[in-house]
Amino acid sequence: MKGLGGVVLLFMLINLAVTCNGQLKRGFYLGRCKGGNVEAIIRGVVEAEFRKLPNGPKLAAAFLRLNFHDCFVTGCDASLLLDGPESEKKAPPNFSVRGYDVIDKVKAALEKACPGVVSCSDIIAVATRDAVVLSGGVSYRVETGRRDGFVSLKANVNLPSPSITVKDSVKVFADQGLNKTDMVLLLAAHTVGITHCGQVHGRLYNFRNKGKKDPTMGDDLFNSWSKTCPKSGGPDKEIALDQTPDSINIVDTGYLKQVKVQRGVLEIDQGLGIDPLTAEIVRSYADGPLSKLFRSHFGEAMIRLGRVGVLTGKSGEIRRTCNAVNNPKPSQPKPAGPAPKSAGLPSLLL
Repeated sequence: MKGLGGVVLLFMLINLAVTCNGQLKRGFYLGRCKGGNVEAIIRGVVEAEFRKLPNGPKLAAAFLRLNFHDCFVTGCDASLLLDGPESEKKAPPNFSVRGYDVIDKVKAALEKACPGVVSCSDIIAVATRDAVVLSGGVSYRVETGRRDGFVSLKANVNLPSPSITVKDSVKVFADQGLNKTDMVLLLAAHTVGITHCGQVHGRLYNFRNKGKKDPTMGDDLFNSWSKTCPKSGGPDKEIALDQTPDSINIVDTGYLKQVKVQRGVLEIDQGLGIDPLTAEIVRSYADGPLSKLFRSHFGEAMIRLGRVGVLTGKSGEIRRTCNAVNNPKPSQPKPAGPAPKSAGLPSLLL
């Protein structure tokens, strides 16, 4: 594979550099919490929740999505956790985000052990890592030291669509300082993800508004998925993004292997295995030279994601509760006279 040596070297260099990134660093909380070890407390709560059936095995998917949706909007500042009538939670792409309750349990345990010490944004990063490990992934040393943001607006939410092209997706990730290898690895979080019939209906019956199925979809897939998601509609059933038997909730290369052979569920999944920009990367991680390194490289990509737009030092705050800022600003009186016309919200990607 062309450039494979460069990819390996890139990750070797990343591994050497991850000990400290600006004011983020490994072990930031060592000696800062008199009531216990911060990461051990987080791990204890996450493990307890994971062991609760039936939703425990889906915890990794929930946290990975929450983490991604937070970091891609104003950076990794826990803005997604804030409540409010116009908060990020109210944007359509975030309607199905889960895991808030577990984050709240972690925060309560940490506030009991060492009040005002651990940020909600760091909780997201560490809890996600712990859920990944519980789902078969390899542990990676999370950089911590983030602080929490003050602003959460649904108008800021402009997340990439499942039907985005690979070219456009590469640009979206590049805007966050992440390269196309990072993009493939992070989208490989779909190895534990699910979608619903509503997201594949277009590929089945009206691809690009032409009234036909996606031409890259094989007849066997069409016949299978059309039974789950009939043209007439019906219940919006779940579909695993990794169709590998016994691998739906395991962090492994199953998703990439099916993408490699053009069995991706979402348009972006299918595109990764076809587009020349990413096809070689997919093949190498699926069952090629980098396949044995997938889990560790996935962790490195998560570390890089965790650096996006962080607040450190004296910026931001350490929230007492994750769903509210510490000192909300008082409501401002309405201006006299007629209210100004709304400029409207930008269209949101679902």
